[in-house]
This record gives sequence, structure tokens and C-alpha cells, in this order.
Amino acid sequence: MNIFAEFTVRIIRAVEALDLKDKEGGAPDLSRLAVEPPRDASHGDLATNAAMVLAKPTGQNPRALAERIAEVLRGDEDVAVAEVAGPGFVNLRLKDRFWQAHLADILGEGRDYGRSTVGGNRKVNVEYVSANPTGPMHVGHCRGAVVGDALANLMAFAGYEVTKEYVINDAGAQIDVLGRSALLRYREALGEDIGEIPAGLYPGDYLVPVGQALAKEFGRKLLDMPEEEALALVKDRTIDAMMAMIKEDLALLNVHHDVFFSERTLHADNAAKIRSAINDLTLKGHIYKGKLPPPKGEKPDDWEDREQTLFRSTEVGDDLDRPLVKSDGSFTYFAADVAYMKDKIDRGFEDLIYVLGADHGGYVKRLEALARALAGDRVKLTVLLCQLVKLYRGGEPVRMSKRSGDFITLREVVEEVGRDPIRFMMLYRKNDAPLDFDFAKVTEQSKDNPVFYVQYASARCHSVFRQAGEQFPGEVFSRERLGSGLSQLTDEGEIGLIRKLAEYPRLIEQAALSLEPHRLAFYLYDLASTFHAAWNRGHDAPDLRFVKVNDPQLTIARLGLVQAVSDVLTSGLTLIGADAPTEMR
Repeated sequence: MNIFAEFTVRIIRAVEALDLKDKEGGAPDLSRLAVEPPRDASHGDLATNAAMVLAKPTGQNPRALAERIAEVLRGDEDVAVAEVAGPGFVNLRLKDRFWQAHLADILGEGRDYGRSTVGGNRKVNVEYVSANPTGPMHVGHCRGAVVGDALANLMAFAGYEVTKEYVINDAGAQIDVLGRSALLRYREALGEDIGEIPAGLYPGDYLVPVGQALAKEFGRKLLDMPEEEALALVKDRTIDAMMAMIKEDLALLNVHHDVFFSERTLHADNAAKIRSAINDLTLKGHIYKGKLPPPKGEKPDDWEDREQTLFRSTEVGDDLDRPLVKSDGSFTYFAADVAYMKDKIDRGFEDLIYVLGADHGGYVKRLEALARALAGDRVKLTVLLCQLVKLYRGGEPVRMSKRSGDFITLREVVEEVGRDPIRFMMLYRKNDAPLDFDFAKVTEQSKDNPVFYVQYASARCHSVFRQAGEQFPGEVFSRERLGSGLSQLTDEGEIGLIRKLAEYPRLIEQAALSLEPHRLAFYLYDLASTFHAAWNRGHDAPDLRFVKVNDPQLTIARLGLVQAVSDVLTSGLTLIGADAPTEMR
């Protein structure tokens, strides 16, 4: 249950009871009315802007209107205090029995607490990672992989129908280079001294096993084939090997996609899908023949001073029109993007989300323009750009990897620090903010390490139950049992912890609607901090301990609170893609 949504309904009813009229004599617009936690917790449990958004349309003084609304709300059986603050906020403090009843609801829902229907089963495609299949995953792919995966998890929990997608860029010049690089390693596997890897080919040792596999499968047969025939075979085998390696690397990070879309399918059958997409844009009036003016600064690869087939993207929000078919009849790279987006739209997706590296910032406007041209308002497209991650070890920059040739591999990072610190810390900054990742800091056991602090809270919850089991042998701590006697929870620290738990459903909805999964990491840290504070209060004052040996009933009630904290921590960490440990070693 989302208490903020519930009290929005209650406040709307309070406003309706006042029978307010706008200047035209009609009912005022209540859509901007909001209920949220006050910035200062000492001001109450909930705050609403109802009076401020309604004062002008109804021609009233905001504070006077706020007082009228507050007076109605004072009659609500769950409201202890309703008072006016500032320019016209109405702050509410709720009765303890409301929080006790809400805790019972949380226990009843368990790890489904916070699950929402706000997504309305809208079909969402989240495309992320989509690294070229030319080598192992490197740390530059890591942040987008985590952001995309956690966002997809979050949106599914919020009621969207989500597909996690990876497009395999298995067409183009880089695949020819990959094939030639693998052929070189194949010759090496046959015993040939290949010397230093020529410039322009991929130098990493990760292609050595590919060459060995080719030698085992084909012997020396590839050497006797025409080069193009041999290269076609090698490219197929190498792409398969690279994608198997990429999937293994992603699995180490607990990243799993539902769909792996091959770019080569767009070029099949004489590029039928690309031609169909361009025809669709033509029928919609977005295609013309013409020349583009020379760009300022560096010329892009697809610019030429000849007549081309152009996408009139400036009419749908782009900075300049985009070439689709060159003067020689070949397709530009963007033409494949057009076909790929049309394929997504044809599959029925209503929201298209692209998670890209910051170096793809120049693609944002053209993708947005393309979505408008292909689908109008039927489809919403969003591009999330992930800033760079800088690696440090004890404050010193991390050196390059020997295995990859010129970058740090994702596998190396996971093997050194573990999956959970990576997933959590990649979300502990907003995706468009730079992030420094220090191997030493993310593995230290202290409050300054957010992932440790949150997971330690999870482990502490379980330790409370182990302690209770020792003190009350034979007691069964079922959810029904834990939900009994919650009226005993009246301490301000206990009520404060329930308040923090009550924020979770609203957090889920807001993070999903705003496409900001980092909010979840921040919330979990705040919840862990609130729980640790409650633990410490019990350490200082024995009467506040979760397990009170001489009061079994109060202990049961407090264990209900601990169980709810454990459920929410487990739920949130699962959405992030990390574990909720039962103990820390």
C-alpha cells in the first residue's frame, strides 16, 4: 500500500468537501495536488501543497485555504495533528495506530510490498550494453549494464511489461577486422610465427582460443579456401565465440537479457528490412533526394558532396537531416538504426529506452526524431547517457589489462571486488554524473562503504532472529505471529522506522516513472542507516533492544518490525541485482 497515494485520495475528498469553485464556477483542477514527506521530519509525517495550487484558481488566500483544509483533515480518524506551515503547506502527523496497522500490511505483503501497477502493463524495451562482439566486456560497459538491468528490474516491479534487449552489432567493418584477426590467430595455432599483431587488427590474447578452436575444427582447410569464403566461416565462428564470452562476462555481473537481436538480420534478403523502413518513412513524407551542406569541423564518415537519399529529420526535432542511402546505392549506418527501431515498434513496444555511453550524446536527437517520424506520439523514446567510470586502487589510477591488450576487463573487476559492490556502486551516482570507483573503498567494512552498510543491515536483521531463537527456544516466528501485538510499538524510533518503510512504494513508483534507478540505492542506504540507528539505541538502552528477554510479547512485535526491514532490504537489493546476506563473513 502506498500511503502517499492513499492520503492523496483523502485530501482530495477533504477539498471536495469544501465545495470550492474556480473563477468560471466549475470544479478546480486537482491534478497538481501532491502529498509527500516533509523536508524536515520534525514537521510531521506527510505534507500537501493542496492549498497553494488551489488558492489562485479559486481566488483565495493560500494560508486561509490551508487552514480550512487542515480543519477538515483533523476529523480523519488516522490524523493526530494537521497544521499549516510556511506559505500554505498542510503538515499531517499520523496516529501511532495508523503506523502499526501499516506495518501489519507490510508483513502481509512480504517481499511484494512496494510492487506497483503504475506501469499499466505498458510494453517497454530497454536496450543496454550492446557492445560490439569484438572482444571481452570492459569496464566501460559496466555502468550501462548495471543501470539498464536495474532499471528494467525496477520497471517490471512497478507494473511495466519489460523486455531486456541487446543488439549484436555483427555487421560492418569492425566484423571484417575481427575475422581477419581471428584468421591470424588460426595461423598461429597451426604453428606459424605471426610476429607482432599488425596495426588495425585486434591484439588481445582473447582471440588465441578462437584460433585454436578454428584449427581443431578445420585443420589446414581454411588456408586452401578463397579468402572471402574462409573469412565468412571465420566471422561466424568468431562472433559466436565472442558472444558466448560476453554472455559469460555479463552473467558474472548478474546481467541477463531476454532478446539478443542480430544486426545482420536487417541486411538479410537484400536488406529487406532496411528498405521497408525507408519506404515507411517515404510514405510518411520524411524522405527526399538532396545534398547536405558540409559540416563545420570534422566531417562524418557518411557525408559526401553528392545527391543522397535523406531523412528530413530536422522537421521532427533533429539538428540536421540524416543520409540513409549514399550516392552509390549503399546504406549508411543510420539506415540500419531506422530499420531496427521500426522492428521494435512493430513488435508493439510503447516505450523505447536506450542506455548508452556518454560518447553517444550526438545520437540522442536523431533517435528522438526518428521515433517521432516512425510512430508519432504512439511511442515514447528516452536515451539515458552513462558517464565514464574511473578506476582507482587506494586513490591511485588502475593500470591497463594485459589480457585485453588496452583496457580493463569487466571480468577482472568482478573477480577482484565481487558482483554486489559493482552493482550497488554503479547506481550510487546518477547515470549522467561521473563516477570514481576505488577497489579499496568498495571492499572495506565501514559505514563509508554504502554496499557493505546496506548488506550489513540485512545480516543484522537475520542475527536478531537467531538471537531471538536462542532466547525463546521452540517459538515459531511466523508472519501471522509477528503481526500480532504491533500496538506495543510506540517508541519514536520504532515509529520512525515504520515511516521509512512506508516510503518504499512511493520510491519505487517515482524511480520507475523518472527512469532513475539510483534512487533505489540511496533509499536502501537511508533505510539501513535508520535501522542501524535503532540497533544502536538498543545497545545504549536495553529497554529498546529488539529482543527483550523478559517481555516475549514486545519482542514478537519488534521482530515484526525487523522482518519488515529485512523484506524491504531484500526486495530492493534484488532489484539492484545484489544479494541480501543472512550473515557477513
